[in-house]
Formats: sequence, structure tokens, C-alpha cells
Amino acid sequence: MEKLISTLGLLLLVAGCAAPEKRHSPAELQAYRTQDFRWPAAAHAAESIMLAQERARLPARLADPAQLPTAMSAIMLFNIEAEAGRAPLLAALPELAAQPPEHQRALLTAAHTLYAKEAAPLLWPLLPQLAEPREFAIAAYTILKADAAAVPLLREALRERQDCCEDPRLQALQGALSPIPVNAKPELAELLAAPLKRGLPVVFSLQRPGRERMGLALVRGADGRFQRGTDGQVLQIAQLALARSALPGTITFGNTPSGLYTVRGAGTASNPWIGPTPYLQSMLPMEASVAEFLHEPERGRAWSEAVYNALIPLAWRPALREAWLAGQAGRSEILMHGSTINPAYYAGEPYFPGTPSAGCLVTAERWSDIDGRLLASDQLRLAQAFSAGGSDQGYLVVVELAGDGAVQLDDSLKAAISAAERIQHSLRTQ
Repeated sequence: MEKLISTLGLLLLVAGCAAPEKRHSPAELQAYRTQDFRWPAAAHAAESIMLAQERARLPARLADPAQLPTAMSAIMLFNIEAEAGRAPLLAALPELAAQPPEHQRALLTAAHTLYAKEAAPLLWPLLPQLAEPREFAIAAYTILKADAAAVPLLREALRERQDCCEDPRLQALQGALSPIPVNAKPELAELLAAPLKRGLPVVFSLQRPGRERMGLALVRGADGRFQRGTDGQVLQIAQLALARSALPGTITFGNTPSGLYTVRGAGTASNPWIGPTPYLQSMLPMEASVAEFLHEPERGRAWSEAVYNALIPLAWRPALREAWLAGQAGRSEILMHGSTINPAYYAGEPYFPGTPSAGCLVTAERWSDIDGRLLASDQLRLAQAFSAGGSDQGYLVVVELAGDGAVQLDDSLKAAISAAERIQHSLRTQ
């Protein structure tokens, strides 16, 4: 998650993870227990005070054009007062081109998240005035969200830009407006068995298109076998890869991009919405150097898409290209982490009790509403499963699987895991 210049410190959910306060060795990760972590701000009394303060500040912020981005961030994060934000946000759109790009980004993101249908007519005349590709793309995605029939006109507007074929965000937009039919569905077992770098663990985060349902994280150990619990069943951890904006992964604070990441250890974030539980540091291509991504000594190699693709099975490269484009677009700090956000903010949403983020992969945690003690943590389970073999270095693969409901460890997925383990075993015995 990228950093956002904001006057509201508590809204770091849409600001990024900030610098780590501590790094955690594999031995430390294995030794931690839930009782080792506490986050007093998660207690009911503290959380209620914070929410009341934010409600009280909203009217003044909504009335001040300079504070409108901060107000809309609060409305999205806490899922409150959307109706109160509608008129100020829509009134600001016609003159948005005169504002700095970060101001544009914040309001266009709010329009996409909350008011797409009402905003779309106001965005058509704004499109040619948006010089920056990121803001142009957000506006185009908002129009597309409001009206799928707008595709031909959006293609024409995109073709008129000189940077339409160069900027990674506009390349992704072009793909969304002109999707290439997929004739054959790649075999999931082939992806789950991908060699990547032998001897390093891998998290496979299986998600649904649109990200509105809970996904599932599986951990393949350094030995090529998937981690299992004491009952012998494959370890499965619910994980949400949905941004609050629900924008595509090449856009700042958009959904977690599909694709391959390197994992470079574990740390503690200063972001209050992540809390103290160790995160796993996943890094995109370009964000990490080639040496960091490949877990090899520095040799001064330059990034290319061929370097990225060399790690991915051929049939899966189109489905996993988004992470490459997102890295080129400058996205960063997309971590695997826990959450101190009260799930009640999103009661009734299809991903409840999951909590959306600014583009990270979020696992559920339960905090005491009395004193903020950590009572249960899927994030700690994930970090311990990943580092169980003694390494905190490895890979993350985020991939979308067709379907409507939450991703489940059903018979077809179990069969794919078994097939992948057989392939891995064959590779290791050759």
C-alpha cells in the first residue's frame, strides 16, 4: 500500500503501511503466541471514542473543499455517512482538473467507490482534462462501472492519449476495454507446482474475480508439500485481497494485483489498522530489485518482463501479468497482514467479516473488546506456516479462480493440490 499525504493520521489504512518498527526472525515467528500481542485501540471503549470523533469532524470537513479528500477517506474507511458526502463530492468533480493529482485521485477514488452512477455523467467532460494517466484511468473505470455500454467511447478517449500504449495503468485499462478471449483454462495444478525457486516456501492466495468474496491462502513448504494441520488436512487460511476502492490492481490503493511477488521476511507496521501482529513483506517486481526478487546475490541485472515471466508457467502468464504492470506503475508495500479494523463497519457486505484494505492481503484477527488483547489471529497462523521450515524468504502468488462464492477447499482444489505435490515430488527426484 502506497503512502498518502494526509492530515489525518488515523486514516493510514488508505495511506500505506509506513516504515517497519521491528523485523522478526523465523525463530521469533515460531515462538509467538496470540497472548504476546495487544492493541489497546481495538478495545470497545477506545474504538467507540474514535468513531464518535470522526463522525463529529465530518460536517466541517465536508464543508471545506481542501479537507474533502480527508472526509471522503473517513466515509470509506468507517463506512459511514455516505449520503452526507454525496453532494459535496459530486459538486467538486466539474472543477477537479484544476486540483493537484493527489486531490484528484482521492476524490475520483471516492466517486468510484461510492457514487459511480451519479458521477459518471460528470466525468465524461472531465476525461480529456485529466493529464495524469492514473487519474484518467480511475475516471474511466468509474464510467465503466456505471455503464458497461460505455466501452466504445472509452476506447476512443483512450486512443486520443499519446501515452495510451506506454503507461502501465493505461495498458491495463486497454486490456479491460478489449479483453482477449481465453480459449483454454490453465491447469491449477501446474501453477501450484511451479518450481519458482527450490527450497523456498510459497503462499498461494486464491481469489475470486471482483474480490468481493473471501479468498483462501495455502502455504507450500520448502519441501514442495502443502502445509497441513495436526489433523492432517491442508492448512487453509481465509484471506481478503479487496481494496476499499475496488479499483483494479494497477491503480493506487486498488485491489491486490494478481501475479507473482517475492517475500522478504516479516516485520511490524506502524499503521494502526494493521496492528502489532507480524506481517509478511511481499514485494512486486520493480519494487524489489531482480536480485531480491530471485533471492540471489546482486549482479546488477535489469528488470524486464522476460525475467518476471521466466518464473511463471507459460499458460499462466496472461493471468498473472497484472503484478508486472503494477510494479511498473509504482505500486508498493502490498503486504500480507492482519487487521485491527472493526469488522462491524462492513456488516452486510459479501466479504463480511473480512475487512478491505488499501490493496494488501488481509487475514482476520479477533481482539478483546475489553483490553485489546489478541484472542485469535489467522495472520499469525499464516506467518508461522510460511516460516515453519526455517526461512522467511520465498514467494507469493495471487491468482483469481472462476466462481461466485468464497473460495473453499473443495474436492477439485484438493485434487489440484495432490497433483501439484506429485509434480513437485517428481521434479525433486529427477
